[in-house]
Amino acid sequence: MLKNENRIDMDRWQARLDQLRATHHVPGASLAVLVDGQIHELASGVLHRGTGVAVTTDSIFQSGSIAKVYTATLIMQLVDSGELDLDAPVTEVLPEFDTADPAATKQITIRRLLSHTSGLTCDFNHDTGRGDDCLARYVEAAKGVALDCRPGTGTSYSSVGYNVLGRIVEVVTGQVWDQALKDRLLAPLGLEHSMTLPEEALRFRVAMGHLGEPGADPAPAPAWDMMPRSAGPYGRVLTTAADVVRLARMHLAGGLAPDGTRVLSADSVAAMQRREVDSPDKWTVSADGWGLGWSLYDWDGVAGYGHDGSSVSQHGYLRVVPHADVALVLLANGGGTRGLYDALFRELLAELAGVTMPEAFGPPAEPPTVDVTPYLGTYRREGVEITITRDEEGTAHLRYEFVDGMKDLSPPLEAVMVPVTDTVFAATGSAFGVDALPVVFATLADGTQCCYAAMRAAPKIA
Repeated sequence: MLKNENRIDMDRWQARLDQLRATHHVPGASLAVLVDGQIHELASGVLHRGTGVAVTTDSIFQSGSIAKVYTATLIMQLVDSGELDLDAPVTEVLPEFDTADPAATKQITIRRLLSHTSGLTCDFNHDTGRGDDCLARYVEAAKGVALDCRPGTGTSYSSVGYNVLGRIVEVVTGQVWDQALKDRLLAPLGLEHSMTLPEEALRFRVAMGHLGEPGADPAPAPAWDMMPRSAGPYGRVLTTAADVVRLARMHLAGGLAPDGTRVLSADSVAAMQRREVDSPDKWTVSADGWGLGWSLYDWDGVAGYGHDGSSVSQHGYLRVVPHADVALVLLANGGGTRGLYDALFRELLAELAGVTMPEAFGPPAEPPTVDVTPYLGTYRREGVEITITRDEEGTAHLRYEFVDGMKDLSPPLEAVMVPVTDTVFAATGSAFGVDALPVVFATLADGTQCCYAAMRAAPKIA
């Protein structure tokens, strides 16, 4: 293996990070690269466009849904200790757990929560306060929550499921999720710049999120932290890019910390990376499938794993290539973070791991001719109704409307759908904050027709 200095030219990558960050209107970003067993760190831009304070490599960002990997790792530690059975119904551990379908509730297992195959809807937005009982109160409040699909029939991304997993950690360990995370994962790995609460983050240099229209410099968000404390298990680990890489390094090392401490068994490390289900939507977070907590990637036959994260105004990207012992983490505080990630990681992964990332999602130059008749109609999941229509020219249109408890979140969003394949369309325009939203039509194992948008399954109802 080549020596570190020959594998990565940090001056060149600093210049590239600076250039791409400016091109994509990202106020600030932090990058960490694990290669040849060493962690290299870079920082670029500002933490807050209003104050102009510079990003440093020890600056704290919100990692969003990358937190799910931390919660999954805690669960697998409890599997290692024999305190949890992956295939046990959740109700064996949490008798109070319930959904809108009592029969389906009994079929939801810990494995299905980890792999997003429980059928639980994603967005049950409920603030249960700042107390140590916030997760217990969340699970209680979520009784009767809707299912996007029947357990085990398909995949539908679920943050609710990870909050339930967080509560399982609490019940089994006797600790609040935040403390269990510190004692069982952060401390053994020496993650001294990782935490869960704002008052802990304020000891350090902290990135402010930014919001704005695509293609323009964004403005500071109206609030630093837009999520309640109960969002912790699915989306609220506050950290540096290097600390996220240190978590990935433990998984690459088969569950060992740098000092040789066994944090997770080799069997559990392997189980987390084993594909549980294919992902119909392979573009929203680039996932070809799901393991137990990990998004799984197939880069032209090269296997990888990782996770994306978003906390509304801040974003994170984690990619691990096990055959090359390479891990990359990018944390950024707004603007065109997806474009920055795509360009930067495409180049880094090609150079350091021989990986060819797929092209960014978008409408093809010459769209195929697709009969959209089978897809016309109305699809509904908790909080969202999707209507697919066709105009006189045969062009398909999507109307995405928030309903029920989410009806005041936004006016209805509308977009033209351009065919990518027979079942995949690009909903174009800026209504969704991206150039093109992947819209995927699929049939679940029980025969239910679904429309996937943002990785959530919406069954056809009319």
